[in-house]
Amino acid sequence: MLTAGAKVLILVNLDSDSAKAVQDKAAAQGVKTIDYDRLTLNGSASYYVSFDNEAVGVIQGEGIKACLEAAGKMKANIVYLNGSPTDNNATLFKAGYDSVLRPMIDAGDYTLVDDTAVPDWDNAKGGVIFEQQLSKAGGKLDAVVSANEGLGLAAIAVLKKNKLNGKVCVSGQDATVDGLRAILSGDMSNTVYKAIKAEAEAAAALAIALLNGEEATTATGSVNNGTMDVPSVLLVPVGITKANVSAVIADGFQTREAVCADIEDLCVANGL
Repeated sequence: MLTAGAKVLILVNLDSDSAKAVQDKAAAQGVKTIDYDRLTLNGSASYYVSFDNEAVGVIQGEGIKACLEAAGKMKANIVYLNGSPTDNNATLFKAGYDSVLRPMIDAGDYTLVDDTAVPDWDNAKGGVIFEQQLSKAGGKLDAVVSANEGLGLAAIAVLKKNKLNGKVCVSGQDATVDGLRAILSGDMSNTVYKAIKAEAEAAAALAIALLNGEEATTATGSVNNGTMDVPSVLLVPVGITKANVSAVIADGFQTREAVCADIEDLCVANGL
């Protein structure tokens, strides 16, 4: 891309080290970079556009707490099924949900049975790890704080084998079709919707500003990447439960047809 004459690179990293190498090479050729969705730690991006990822975690934690309270569970065994340890977003998600749940853990109301990160966000590994977590809990588990729907659905598959699905609060993220269907069936308690169209449009606006040599007026926040404060556009995530699955469909992110396939009665019962 640099050889072809690219003037701005928008990149989403798998890990900060490789992204930093790309940014260093780009900077050496006078090319600006934008961190998209994930911050490059110790990088040199001109801008960062993402959702407030700690807020995503807060929404996840609040959803789990609300689910437990609705079930009348003031005492609960919970596990953390975290995202990849190399992904800065996963670190922020955990910081968010832990900030909500830690007071109850410290008070002894919630017992954190296990706290494990899943390498590479690998759902198959997540399922294996969750089986170990369930075993560690002696089969008595009240909540799975999973960092996204892939991991949450992997946990739900294990819960189904043990006839525990729908009896355990499970968080998600991304508002996928399968995730929303699990919300409607009651197997997943809550998820997080991030309007990707708005994120993409924000990144495009930042790139255009850089190409025109202008300062982007939309980057009203900032996030420190370890070496510098990066001007940032931080979008607001939305918590989703059965009560507002319709918001994701109304936004055009998913279609009713896909979400309601073979579960029409559930959809009608939930106002879809």
